Amino acid sequence: MLRLTRYIIALIIILNSSYSATRIAYLRPGPMMKIPFSMSGTSPYLFTAGFGTEFHNLAPINTAKGFYYNMQAGGWLLGFSTGSAGDTTAIANLDVSTYRAPVEFGFHLQRQLYSKDNISFSLGLQDIVFENKTSGLNLDPNELSFFGVISSEQMIRDFKVNTFLGFGTGGFGAIDTIEVDSLKTSGTAAGVFMGLIFNTPYLDKWGGIDIVGEFDGNGINVGLRIPLTSDYRLNLGFTHIEKLPNWKDRYWEGHAAFTLGFEISAARSSGVKVPGGGPSPNILPNDKVSQSNVDTTLMMADYAVSTLRDSMGMMNNEMRNLMIRLAAMEQHSKFLEDSLKAVKLNNNVSEQKMNDAMRHLSRSLRYFYAGNYRSSLQEVESALELNPNLALAYARRGSIYYKLGDVQRATINWNLALRMDPEYDDVRNVLKALHENRLKSTTMIED
Repeated sequence: MLRLTRYIIALIIILNSSYSATRIAYLRPGPMMKIPFSMSGTSPYLFTAGFGTEFHNLAPINTAKGFYYNMQAGGWLLGFSTGSAGDTTAIANLDVSTYRAPVEFGFHLQRQLYSKDNISFSLGLQDIVFENKTSGLNLDPNELSFFGVISSEQMIRDFKVNTFLGFGTGGFGAIDTIEVDSLKTSGTAAGVFMGLIFNTPYLDKWGGIDIVGEFDGNGINVGLRIPLTSDYRLNLGFTHIEKLPNWKDRYWEGHAAFTLGFEISAARSSGVKVPGGGPSPNILPNDKVSQSNVDTTLMMADYAVSTLRDSMGMMNNEMRNLMIRLAAMEQHSKFLEDSLKAVKLNNNVSEQKMNDAMRHLSRSLRYFYAGNYRSSLQEVESALELNPNLALAYARRGSIYYKLGDVQRATINWNLALRMDPEYDDVRNVLKALHENRLKSTTMIED
């Protein structure tokens, strides 16, 4: 029974060897997962290297993994990668599988042909893959892809968005997952790919978190690129998310996978910021500083200086606002001071007028007792000029008019006194006595 099982496993491996070539996410140059990219200007990095792993099954584990290195030189973008595909054995037999996927070596060539403003166009060859089999290194023509890609870049608020659209052959063509006669020949596969990458302002001091989405000609891939520092980045994602319901199926070239990778970049003295890269390094004259001596420390220093400059600008604005508020408070304080002085002055004037009015009333009373009613009336008028709201002055004037025989004017002045002071009982008693015709028996208002 064990021998029969081994025969079945070997047969499955042979039947599925056509799917052994791998296109692991993040192993190609650029920030995208499986499609090429194009950018305006020169990359700010001397080189970029890293590794990536695709998890096609977790229990038992089944992975495809690889390492990559790329650089830009003489207008060419050059990339190298090596990796091995996942186990093509059925999931139920992975625990007893002895299959070892061949090691692959891949090369990438790309050159930018056009660039203007935020638009660029590039042509290249991708996935020039050699498989290290027992018979030696064999070129895999199915993976060889000739492509052209156009890209655009724009800012949407705080987000930097790069979009890519291209056409390619080979690996960008549709994958046939249905078993067919292996003797049947077919033409060269071709397809369209597209993608976009959002550079967010989160962790902006290290270049920002990137959100990646793409269609690679066969399926949809989504990813997340998280900066750990300005030079190191963690790559996460899912490939062919439309195939996630078939996660438990055997591994094949279009199988869905969870991807995990790590990337390191070495900076050069260029001021260009690549999509998904760290902060733009400072531009230094080549005759003073060699490119080999410009490293990440310079980039971090440039960022620190920019941060301090922004902080100083914010502090200056805050100090200016505080000075404006202080000036407004001082002006308000002076206004309150002037108001308080005016109130005190008015009180002093009122007290002075009251004292003068009482002196006039005192002299009026002496004239009244002396029977000099005209002089007494003049003194009352002088008191009313100083204080028109003095109830005692109106009552005194009413008494003087009554003595002069002018009852009507006397009544008017007594009513005015009562209006000024409703609790003036003496005036009320006089008016009541006048109304009852018994005023002669009532004491006149003299005080």
